[in-house]
Amino acid sequence: MVTLASCGGGHSVQKSDGGNTVALRYATNLKLTEHESYTEAAIRNPWDTTKTLHRYYLVDRDAELPAIPADGSVIRVPVTNALIYSTVHNGLINELGALDALGGVCDAQYNTIPAIVDGIASGRIADCGNGMSPNLEKIIALRPQVIMLSPFENNDRYGKVGELGIPIVECADYMENSPLARAEWVKFYGRLFGRVAEADSMFADTESRYLALKEKAAGSSGRPRVLIDQRYGQVWHVPGGASTMGIYITDAGGINPFGANTTSGSIPLAPEKVLADAHDADVWLIRYNQATPKTLAELAADAPVNSRFAAFKTGNVWGCNTSVSGFYEQTPYHPDRLLADLISILHPELGFPAPEHRYYKKMK
Repeated sequence: MVTLASCGGGHSVQKSDGGNTVALRYATNLKLTEHESYTEAAIRNPWDTTKTLHRYYLVDRDAELPAIPADGSVIRVPVTNALIYSTVHNGLINELGALDALGGVCDAQYNTIPAIVDGIASGRIADCGNGMSPNLEKIIALRPQVIMLSPFENNDRYGKVGELGIPIVECADYMENSPLARAEWVKFYGRLFGRVAEADSMFADTESRYLALKEKAAGSSGRPRVLIDQRYGQVWHVPGGASTMGIYITDAGGINPFGANTTSGSIPLAPEKVLADAHDADVWLIRYNQATPKTLAELAADAPVNSRFAAFKTGNVWGCNTSVSGFYEQTPYHPDRLLADLISILHPELGFPAPEHRYYKKMK
C-alpha cells in the first residue's frame, strides 16, 4: 500500500487496489473511496455496525456511466437540485457556496438563514411540507436529484417518499459520537455538491481551531462540574461519558457528573437522581426554545428541584435560546465555536472574550 498526500484541506489518501481511500481521522460511520471514474461513499449502519446502511456512487454528470457495482445508489454530481429536510444541512450547503442547488426544504419554518428564508418566500426554494409527512405532489413537481434526510433505526423505505425512485441520501452524521467526527462528514457533502476544496478546507480550519482550544483548556486550573439541560416531562436526559456533549465538557476542561457511565448517548434519569449526583455542579448549561430569554425565576417555576442545585443558588446558570442562537444549525460543522463558548464559561481566567458568548448567555 502506498500513501499519497493531498493539499486539499490537509487530508491524505491511501492507495489500494480498491481505489484511493480518503483518510478520515474521526468519522466512524463514513468511508470515502475515490476511483478513477467515480467516488464511492459507504455509510455504516450506526445501529448495527456490522452492516452497511447505504452505499453511494458519485459519478460526474457529464461523464458516461462507468461499470460500477449494483449494491448502491448512483448520484450524478455535482447535485444541482436537492430536497433537504434538515436546517443543519441547509445551512451547510449555503456555507459551502452551493445554495443554488437547494431546490426544496421540509419544515421551512425552522430555517433562519436570510438567503434561505427569502428563497422560500419567493418560491425559488420549494416548501415541501412537514418532514414527517412531506407533500408528495410538491416533491414530484420539484423533481429533485437527491433527497437528503436524517435516518432513524429500522426505517429503510421512508414511506411514499422512498417509492419515488429518487436517491435518498441518509445523513447519519448526527449518529457520530464526537464533535469532530460529525464535522468531518462535510467532506462527503462537499463531494456531492462539487465543493470538495471548500469542504476539505472548512474541516481543516475547524479541526485546527478545535484542537488548539482543547489544548488551551487542558492547561487551565481546576475542573468545574457541569450540569446539562433540565427535566422534560418526568425524565432528565444527561450526557453519557462518551456522548458528544460529554466529550465537549471534557475537552472544555470540565467534569461531567455522569461521565462514569460511558454510554455514547444520553442517559434518562429521574430528576431526584440527577439532584443526588449533581447537586454540587458548579455550572449549569441549559438549552431551551422560547420567544424571550429564560430567567432564573422561570427556571425555578419549571420544577421545584431546579432551585436546589448549587449552580442555581450561586447564579451560575447559562441559557442557550435555540430559537435565535443558531446552535443546532452551526455547531455540528463548527464545533470549535461551541467549545470556545464552553471554555469561556468554565474558565474565565483564560481570558476568552467574555461576556460576548455566541450561544450561551448568563441567565438573569
